[in-house]
Amino acid sequence: MNTSEGHALPAEAGSAPPGPAVPTAKDNRHARARRRPDVRNLSLLGVLAALVLVGALTKPEQFLSVQNLQLVLTQASVIGVVTVGVTFVIIGGGIDLSVGAMVALATVWATTVATQQYGLGGILLCSLLVALGCGLVNGLLVSFGGMVPFIATLAMLASARGLALQISQGGTQVVSVEPVLALGRRDAYLFGIPPIVLVFAVVTAAGWLLLNRTTFGRRTVAVGGNPEAARLAGIDVRRQRLLLYLLSGLCCGIAALLLIVLTGSGQNTNGNLYELDAIAAAIIGGTLLSGGRGTITGSVLGVLVFTTITNLFALNNLETAVQQIAKGAIIVAAVLVQKGRKS
Repeated sequence: MNTSEGHALPAEAGSAPPGPAVPTAKDNRHARARRRPDVRNLSLLGVLAALVLVGALTKPEQFLSVQNLQLVLTQASVIGVVTVGVTFVIIGGGIDLSVGAMVALATVWATTVATQQYGLGGILLCSLLVALGCGLVNGLLVSFGGMVPFIATLAMLASARGLALQISQGGTQVVSVEPVLALGRRDAYLFGIPPIVLVFAVVTAAGWLLLNRTTFGRRTVAVGGNPEAARLAGIDVRRQRLLLYLLSGLCCGIAALLLIVLTGSGQNTNGNLYELDAIAAAIIGGTLLSGGRGTITGSVLGVLVFTTITNLFALNNLETAVQQIAKGAIIVAAVLVQKGRKS
């Protein structure tokens, strides 16, 4: 039979139908990569459980008290909201060193006498707009200015800190708006949960949905994994990066409001080292510094691990220096594990 035209020969009688495709080595690597976030999250849950066990054994009455658990969750909430935004930026292939300074500037600007005259709405709006403005500048410098994210956000760190210092004159600006102060009192708790923690839960859920269930999330992963391939696929890489820095600014604005509610004041030292804590939490949560991979769940677990460590050290009257050494060791271990498992 002539098969020169490319027609397939009919199958011989009694021959077996073609079987299922055999997975290739590449398919197996991709399958393992998809399972890694779950394995890492389970590992972080194990670490968190171990820390709770240590606290229960060393300081059972203090650590397991309802007040202390509320304190841990409240402390985790502010940096946790910041970490959600930072996670998106890192997954998208960038970095944001200015988040702590943006939080400080937003808290200072939102607690000036002029802003407080507009009440809770004025403080909320000012916090969001100031942080969004900083995020916009970062995004424009990185996306359309061609600046390296490290340099652009480092410049924003210095500028925002300086502006916060100039506005506050190095002092503490006390909040006198009663609705703001009321949100931080115990009678505002809902079923024993502080409002700050509820906001953190909402931001976390929104971040998870945005990353895992939307086109925006898929584009973020694509841009972080391979910008050129993303561009060839029709994704506007510059626009996506701009949106990521705006998202980081939005999270900083929300965190600034939470910090104002928590402390009842605004000062230029707020958010000190938040950038390091947020990046560290994202790293131990499985986010690749090179971009293209990460989870919101892992980052939040990373925040809870660090916050619990801080609480344990405080309850056991251990030095801050030892605490920082422990955090550094955890970060190094997480990066080494990440590097060893990278396909």
